[in-house]
Amino acid sequence: MTVLYLDHVWRVYPSGAVPVIALADVTLAVRPGEFVAIMGPSGSGKSTLLQLMGLLDRPSRGRVLLYDQDLSALSEAARARLRLEQIGFIFQRFHLLHDLTAIENVALPMEALGVPTASRYARAAALLASVGLADRLGFIPAQLSGGQRQRVAIARALANEPWLLLADEPTGALHSEDKAQILALFRRVHAQGRTILVVTHDPEVAAVASRRLEIRDGRLREVA
Repeated sequence: MTVLYLDHVWRVYPSGAVPVIALADVTLAVRPGEFVAIMGPSGSGKSTLLQLMGLLDRPSRGRVLLYDQDLSALSEAARARLRLEQIGFIFQRFHLLHDLTAIENVALPMEALGVPTASRYARAAALLASVGLADRLGFIPAQLSGGQRQRVAIARALANEPWLLLADEPTGALHSEDKAQILALFRRVHAQGRTILVVTHDPEVAAVASRRLEIRDGRLREVA
């Protein structure tokens, strides 16, 4: 069984007389418990690939399967529900809501699932404690360092106990010390059995993964 399977996926964007090929015949199987890093320069197709894997876009050709379920025929509402329940997203710029506290940001995905208030805040507090932020529950993002904000974002990504974590340049906005802390946290989350896929241009981040791939000009290949 695979967590995620891309089956001969193409993503082509109309652009006048000559279409732009963002992804070209990409096939990828991600198995439970893997930690995969996909490297590539700007414009290589990394962001397009991540959007397809996160069910934020649809392929022009080919199929995307999540736990062997073909997603082609699913409505947008059904895809949104799958994202909420089964995928955790971690972004370079954190994407926290600026007027909410750390604990409120982490509780938000659980509210969308209908988790009772007391339960979601108890879990949010426990998740923040697990990433070393037990003393920052009531802080808004502006009161936190970049590394702390990313730890809040990781806690939020874990809120609904997703099968798969997708991270887009998760250390790109961080200083060296903060980056080291986030990489250590990724190792710990992976050791707990999570499947993680990181898109990055940073070899230091890719080195943490157990499997590495490279994307160039929309084509994906394994890196020895």
